[in-house]
Amino acid sequence: MRDVLDDITAWYREGRTFGLATVVGTFRSAPRPPGAAMAVSPDGEAAGSVSGGCVEGAVYELAQQVMATGVPVVRRYGVSDDDAFAVGLTCGGILDVLVEPVAPATFPEFPEVAAAIRERRPVAVATVVAGPGRIGARRVVWPDRAAGSLAPGEPHAARLDAAVDDDARGMLAQGLTGPRHYGPEGERRRDELTVFVHSFAPPPRLLVFGAIDFAAAVARVGKFLGYHVTVCDARPVFATPKRFPDADEVVVKWPHKYLADTEIDGRTAICVLTHDPKFDVPVLEIALRTPAGYVGAMGSRRTHDDRKRRLREAGLTDAELSRLRSPIGLDLGARTPEETAVSIAAELVQLRWGGSGRPLTDTTGRIHGDHP
Repeated sequence: MRDVLDDITAWYREGRTFGLATVVGTFRSAPRPPGAAMAVSPDGEAAGSVSGGCVEGAVYELAQQVMATGVPVVRRYGVSDDDAFAVGLTCGGILDVLVEPVAPATFPEFPEVAAAIRERRPVAVATVVAGPGRIGARRVVWPDRAAGSLAPGEPHAARLDAAVDDDARGMLAQGLTGPRHYGPEGERRRDELTVFVHSFAPPPRLLVFGAIDFAAAVARVGKFLGYHVTVCDARPVFATPKRFPDADEVVVKWPHKYLADTEIDGRTAICVLTHDPKFDVPVLEIALRTPAGYVGAMGSRRTHDDRKRRLREAGLTDAELSRLRSPIGLDLGARTPEETAVSIAAELVQLRWGGSGRPLTDTTGRIHGDHP
């Protein structure tokens, strides 16, 4: 929904029904992840994508049918057959797509959801996509409240809603989107009912320490990957918004003091690019003891060995030091700041999805693996 938010907000304000298609399940080498969306306006305008082009035509037609009938539909799209014009995924994957009619009467919480997404406040939309419930029944979950019901009018609705609320809030905290399975009354050990939880969590953070030319390139690629980027350096002459136009914020502060006062979670990536012991050792001492999902440091192998020695002297254990990715980035032969930024971005993507880092031509099996 995030990718089509501007379009569907405009259509919603017109008060007419539009079609919204969302990927709610993926199998094998599906081209788009759960949550990918495509929308169709009452006038036939399309926005977004659910498959990168493979089945958009079929989804477009289904969205028009759904707008006419007012009945949500979940449709599975699989591997195409020998007919080049058959509807299917040439990549060999399988997609489950929920196509639903959206209008002020059917989704009254949408303005609040849209505002939360724009303001980077956490919100989750839970929707029934399979089972004994009403397909398309929806509940919106915030950290402190919820609205709507997944079983409207049913005596067990409160129990089901409460179970999904708890799970949705846990998924929001981790930035996870995907299906959850329950019994009709919210029993977690059963799987008759499938609820798709679409989490709109604030973007993950990328903290870049060291206001150098490499940091500008890393900030640019980090923003491209969807991170909220902060560049921090103690030297005000270098740490300026003008030098880092792609950063969301530029902070003038000693790196270790800034990090000590910053909330870090498992989605946070920390890149230490100063390669100066008086800066990088204190900040790494703190970074390696946080739950950050990625901690990398720039420098030669000699610098790395000296840095590890200093960190050991500061009391870090071998387990803590094993989290340090240094020299930072994948071995791409990078030399320029931009090339180095690409190698760091490649390592971030590899860590997120569990890739091997090898050329795809040298691998076998599925291209798109499951989230670790």
